[in-house]
Amino acid sequence: MEGPVMSRFQTHAVDNQPPEFAPRDLWQDDIALREALVREGGDAHAGQVARYGALAGGELLALSFDAHRDRPRLRSHDRFGHRIDTVEFHPNYHRIMAAAVEHGVAGLSWADASPGAHVARAALCYLHNQAEPGTSCPLTMTHAAVPVLRQAPGLREWADKVAACRYDPRDVAIDGKPGVTLGMGMTEKQGGSDVRANTTTATQLGDGEYALVGHKWFFSAPMSDGFLVLAQAPGGLSCFLLPRRLPDGAKNAFALMRLKDKLGDWSNASGEVEFMEARAWRIGAEGRGIATILQMVMLTRLDCMLGSAAQMRMALAQALHHASHRMAFGKRLIEQPLMRNVLADLAIESEAALALSMRVARAVDASPRDPREAALARIATAIGKYWICKRAPAFVNEAQECLGGAGYIEESILPRLYRQAPLNSIWEGSGNIQCLDVLRALAREPESAEALVAELDAASCEDRDYDAALPALRESLRSTDEAGARMLVERLALALQAGLLLRANSPLAGLFCRSRLGGGHGLALGTLPADADFAMPIARAWPM
Repeated sequence: MEGPVMSRFQTHAVDNQPPEFAPRDLWQDDIALREALVREGGDAHAGQVARYGALAGGELLALSFDAHRDRPRLRSHDRFGHRIDTVEFHPNYHRIMAAAVEHGVAGLSWADASPGAHVARAALCYLHNQAEPGTSCPLTMTHAAVPVLRQAPGLREWADKVAACRYDPRDVAIDGKPGVTLGMGMTEKQGGSDVRANTTTATQLGDGEYALVGHKWFFSAPMSDGFLVLAQAPGGLSCFLLPRRLPDGAKNAFALMRLKDKLGDWSNASGEVEFMEARAWRIGAEGRGIATILQMVMLTRLDCMLGSAAQMRMALAQALHHASHRMAFGKRLIEQPLMRNVLADLAIESEAALALSMRVARAVDASPRDPREAALARIATAIGKYWICKRAPAFVNEAQECLGGAGYIEESILPRLYRQAPLNSIWEGSGNIQCLDVLRALAREPESAEALVAELDAASCEDRDYDAALPALRESLRSTDEAGARMLVERLALALQAGLLLRANSPLAGLFCRSRLGGGHGLALGTLPADADFAMPIARAWPM
């Protein structure tokens, strides 16, 4: 009798709902990414990137929900009272990490030294961040640590095991592991971004080994095999590799005090740590800690750009998927004029973010071979990190609105993306730090200013609005007034994005220039000129 009774009380039919978003092939869906990989020199790895796009939009996206919901837990002691300082994760976290590491998200740049490897690895990072951005924190730091580790010949094994592209989550000394992951500890309670205010001390023990005493207020990825940290040695602030396990297998002398209760980034662990004469090896000369770590910072900031661009892309894809199926007032949402303005504007913003991120990846890739590209990478990384990461939260929120109340519900991915969106604008130096870095480069590195101007000039005579904006922009480069730094960097970012779209012959270039440089746009997204061709950006972003 249960069946007929239930049938009597069925109050409605479920209809006008979109089908499940996944599984999707994030590579095949993304025309702009496929073009950028070729344009920026990573096409030799197109097959590898394509395979990861299908994996990320299918299996990894499915695994990500449990990895995100079941947050990491700190186990400071075992049941017998021994200090162990381990972090427990949902099994899906390790499955995602294993897939990412083995496909090169952390190590491709170092496993393959050929030109274009950094560009291909950037594309992998972009795809991975769409599926599960929390795991991108340890992946990013592991990738970025290699140039620092290679400065110390005695630490070559660490760098080699990153390049091995093997994931091993066991808490054992690295001699018994085929691959390693790296974390980072820079900031302290009293200093934050001002790392020169660090008070952690490093006492020499001999042969490059030191004992560290102090704390770190943010200890990123505390489950990692080793950590790059800054501490005050006798010769000044210096950089060190601090291993979780000493060569004899003993646990190093540090204590995880607690894990951070964060706004988002729930699948990843961040902690606070105390060093109690923890053993560490110096990298670089004493007093040169900041200079030593700078190579890592440039790479992590690039990943901030890629991460924000990826979150924008996933939010856009979710909005387009929903609007393609949902009916309102007799028409699909994607057919409604005002919604088309919003979706087209989001598509333009997303492609511009990707274009700048991949161009910076090419500059990073070419830096060892080309001084001008190295100079461009130094300034363009700060410009892109400021602007793209700043745009992501508003972008994701606009995409949520496209779904209405459904975009505010955890069963969709958009609340997770919204919590994640502010992270990259804070991590690796907040917006003001990026703007100050741009001013510093303009004032002290004439080669960076020259490379930037050359990049902008390369797109001249391609668009009326672009050409009209260039003279005032060139003039503004002569000013290093700190109070106006945000406006300057914003204008530089928009001009760089416009120039890149023009040089790429993107069909979105003209509308980007008209709206972002020519005054044909309001302060909110979805304010493109009413006579704009909305169909073209939408079709390019969602070629279903």
